[in-house]
Amino acid sequence: MRLDRFITQHTGRPEKEVLRLIRAGAVVVEGEEARENRHPVDEFTAVSVEGEALPCREALYVMLHKPAGYLSATSDDEHPTVITLIDHPLAGELHLAGRLDRASTGLLLLTNNGRWSKAVTEPGQGVAKRYLVETREVIGAEAAGKFAEGIYFAYEDLTTGPAELEVLGEREARLTIFEGRYHQVKRMFHAVGNRVTALHRESIGGLVLDAGLGPGAWRRLGGEEVALFRGARTDLD
Repeated sequence: MRLDRFITQHTGRPEKEVLRLIRAGAVVVEGEEARENRHPVDEFTAVSVEGEALPCREALYVMLHKPAGYLSATSDDEHPTVITLIDHPLAGELHLAGRLDRASTGLLLLTNNGRWSKAVTEPGQGVAKRYLVETREVIGAEAAGKFAEGIYFAYEDLTTGPAELEVLGEREARLTIFEGRYHQVKRMFHAVGNRVTALHRESIGGLVLDAGLGPGAWRRLGGEEVALFRGARTDLD
């Protein structure tokens, strides 16, 4: 939402008055004067007008080292979910910014900020996801080229975007994709006659799984880490 509209909604002040206050430096956004009406803001943005803070929700951004056996879901009647691993008062408000299969491990991001999670997960954003993959069969010499060309998925009638495959051993590789389609990694390997036996996500965009987090451990993201995905979307009105 545009800054002037945000202030008008929360204060009832006329738009012309709000614009005058912005130009006069009487509006502060995230600790800095906002003298232009270009700041996209939402319910999680800290805004003050003439020294008075407007209502602001607490945003929570979490990095979790997902262990095997947990569902990437907020609730389930049969299996434990990743939410149960997060001991925080706002845990019940969190949703996942990208999923991993129950048997898969590695980096998961969770937040209560829907705009931020869309910047992470929407295929059109082109955010890189890097995985360590183990396979049942030997990885063929043709796999890297086919992944770079894109794999056709008949169910969706689409071809995946180019992916980068680095073969580390006969049955081990590092794969980087720039989408996040349903079971994409497993389906890509299936398309070249192979089967994924283990999948571990190492990174999403510029965020690398913290080496200090053991399976099941989590921590809040720092401001610079959160900012890696801020501004990826500009259609906030």
